[in-house]
Amino acid sequence: MSENCWWCGRKISKDLSKYNSCILGCTHRLPLVDAPIIWVLGGPGSGKGTQCEKLVTKYELTHLSTGDLLRAEMRTCSERSRNIAAVMKKGELVPTDIVLQLLKEAIIRFAHCSPGFLVDGFPRELLQGIAFETTIGPPTVVLYFEASQNVLAERIKARSLTSNRIDDNDAAVAVRLKTFLENNDKILDEYADKLKRINAERTVDEIFIEVMDIVDPLVAKATAKVAPPTADRPPEDDGASAASVAEPSAM
Repeated sequence: MSENCWWCGRKISKDLSKYNSCILGCTHRLPLVDAPIIWVLGGPGSGKGTQCEKLVTKYELTHLSTGDLLRAEMRTCSERSRNIAAVMKKGELVPTDIVLQLLKEAIIRFAHCSPGFLVDGFPRELLQGIAFETTIGPPTVVLYFEASQNVLAERIKARSLTSNRIDDNDAAVAVRLKTFLENNDKILDEYADKLKRINAERTVDEIFIEVMDIVDPLVAKATAKVAPPTADRPPEDDGASAASVAEPSAM
């Protein structure tokens, strides 16, 4: 085992049993207190990617698609990219440490300016969710786009006719659906208190109306926390110095 945590680079103890805030013993967590973290879940073909695109357009949220991050990594032609390609071609889950590292790099890149993050396609199993929560932070809300297995299969089949995705072949699709069905209920049960089930068998616009009702207050709350004073709304004066009230946002 490495003497440094791959997550933050800090030296860690060989004895991991006494740590509970990082899967490798690191106690560091990314400072994203004010930015909502929205997990976007649903089976392959549920339309969650389309809804994420609409959310980005409306709210300027940062869309972190694990599939897109992995496909971008594959284009680097590194040893890691070849390993990722081999796994994805079979429709299997890419190792959690690789996916978390890519998510971490992307979140750090946008943490200073993003009003919130859409984490699309992750977690795909419960342990991934726990690893994300203990090293990055808990989700603010979990959007679950729900559709029957038959609907998902038909949508993927139609998409594969025009898609160049490596994981849209018949064998990979079958594995992805099987993996999704085996792992999905455990994730939904674990995060039931933050779960929002959305019927994904309607039109794109009908679905988005419901999604906006959920996301609107989250973005408004986050924006209000970081909004600068205006001429119409002067800063409150409680006797504290300017330096003490102008602390950096914890985003």
